[in-house]
Amino acid sequence: MKHDRPISTLALTLGIVSALSGCASTSSSPGDGSIVLKSVRGFHVGGERVSLQGLPTKEIRTNPQAPIRISNPNGDYQVGQLYVQQFSLVSPKGKVPILLWHGGGLTGVTWEVTPDGRSGWHEFFMRAGYDTYVSDAVERGRASWARYPEINKIEPEHRTPNQAWDIFRFGPSDGYASDPAKQKVHPGQQFPAASIDQFGKQFVARWTTSDAWIQKAYNELVQRVCPCIIIGHSQAGQFVYAAAQAAPDKIKAVVMVEPASGLEPAKFSGATVKHIPHLTVWGDYITGSKLWTTYRGNVQRYTSTISAAGGTADTFDLPAMGVRGNSHMVMMDKNSDEVARLIRNWLVKQGLEN
Repeated sequence: MKHDRPISTLALTLGIVSALSGCASTSSSPGDGSIVLKSVRGFHVGGERVSLQGLPTKEIRTNPQAPIRISNPNGDYQVGQLYVQQFSLVSPKGKVPILLWHGGGLTGVTWEVTPDGRSGWHEFFMRAGYDTYVSDAVERGRASWARYPEINKIEPEHRTPNQAWDIFRFGPSDGYASDPAKQKVHPGQQFPAASIDQFGKQFVARWTTSDAWIQKAYNELVQRVCPCIIIGHSQAGQFVYAAAQAAPDKIKAVVMVEPASGLEPAKFSGATVKHIPHLTVWGDYITGSKLWTTYRGNVQRYTSTISAAGGTADTFDLPAMGVRGNSHMVMMDKNSDEVARLIRNWLVKQGLEN
């Protein structure tokens, strides 16, 4: 069953009241009207069957009125799949859809809403006229996860707001406190730090041994729904770059927001993807972070090979452009729409809108 066709010609209209600031109907920002959809659907991509035997059974009761029954964990499991939700517009402006790939320990919610309740980039780019595919990567969200330790051999990482505060550059490493009055943020910080508890509700378990599954599933998604644009965040960097190397005929543009990885030199060729325009977006406070200085250097080595091969590898260094205060979660920052408009203008310049 193909999932890129509408199940009905009936248009579904979402009368969403725009929370976007300054989104007049111009060439650089989406309109204020309703989002008119042709279809919305979800599906899974990738995965494989894994069989387990020799595990003990146990008695369970699934609710207070249910009889006790035997739960037998032995048998076949489907693991390694990702989940995708597809939104098709009645009259798209984008020549190809946008795929939105999230970062580590997060899900597709990254793109849907900000912690303080503003509209996310998913809505922004739909209003701009793009069909979209929002995914939950392998073992995140609705993709489900495999048994530990029988299939996953290690336990997952569970991120805390304490950890995110430093890694995502909301404030200094000692800046998080359970008491909001005691929290310290970077000067001029754009992240809505008062909503850190709401942001923490988006965190999901993260395994560090699933990269091969994730890459395989993303590559299958590209083959299934592209040609396309991919906008990725953080951990998605390595998956987006590798997907472009694997299917250079399918990807029409790559936009990476604060990628946490490039590719190992032996795994890429700038010449292979030189016809694919690449854009990298960096926020603020990076020079004070050893972690992000390292990540940025790794990414620069990858994008430099594209430039050296004669391709387009643009960089938006936001503070250098006068856009200051952005955290690692650029799409959730208070000025997220401003950055989204910069990205959309870049896509227009690449000839990707009708």
